[in-house]
Amino acid sequence: MTSTPSTPSTFGARLRAAVDARGPLCVGIDPHAGLLAGWGLPDDAEGLRRFALTVVEAVAPHASVVKPQSAFYERFGSRGVAVLEEVVAASKAAGALVVMDAKRGDIGSTSAAYAAAYLDPASPLGSDAVTVSPFLGFGSLDPFVEAAERHGGGLFVLALTSNPEGPEVQHARLEDGSTVAGRVLDHLRRLNAGAEPLGSFGAVVGATIGATEEDLAFNGPVLAPGYGAQGGTTADVRRIFGAAAANVLPSSSREVLRRGPDAAAMRDAVRAANDELAALR
Repeated sequence: MTSTPSTPSTFGARLRAAVDARGPLCVGIDPHAGLLAGWGLPDDAEGLRRFALTVVEAVAPHASVVKPQSAFYERFGSRGVAVLEEVVAASKAAGALVVMDAKRGDIGSTSAAYAAAYLDPASPLGSDAVTVSPFLGFGSLDPFVEAAERHGGGLFVLALTSNPEGPEVQHARLEDGSTVAGRVLDHLRRLNAGAEPLGSFGAVVGATIGATEEDLAFNGPVLAPGYGAQGGTTADVRRIFGAAAANVLPSSSREVLRRGPDAAAMRDAVRAANDELAALR
């Protein structure tokens, strides 16, 4: 995102301003086949387009952040990716920040290409931030870090996910006794050191992980999927994140999307969630 005199130059600064203005809820725009069917739409590229753009029109003027999951668009091939491009452009035009949920992770020139696709404002998929996986080694994310710094973008790095397979890797102990997740958070703490009002390098930590002994205060944002229909509550966010709760973006998809295609109902769900989450700030 290119900065202007009235636009903060870093993702962290833009995010803080957006959350202060609209609230912290992140709305996932995830066109599951079941949701398309629930809306009475065909499971094809045209149904995808009608679904996704209806959601954008309803929620992007009111949510601080939207998060399209790229896989649900990619499954329709080039027509689906074209819809994803429309979602990115329309969401930005409505004033929402866009986090591309792609969970990419590779090495060298391949990482650089992914970073260009999702973080370069010249790209049709250029977003404010992208989700990435550090499990090829945190250094494999260097091209993403460099692109984020160059373009004023951000990253959300997988750290403590709520899927049952996650602890096998994330809770593993390193030679110094720290966990893999703890090491990821340490890297983010280093990247965000001295950033004001908030760093641009965030973590993905599930809102339904139960509890953790990791230090979640790393001067960066936290994307917390699982809020709402998947069981995560405002009380869970407060309990899990403690003093860092003000930096958390609770993410909800089905809790909002299942209210469609009624645009007013989706809008009201966003507003109600942000009203409840205001207690965290």
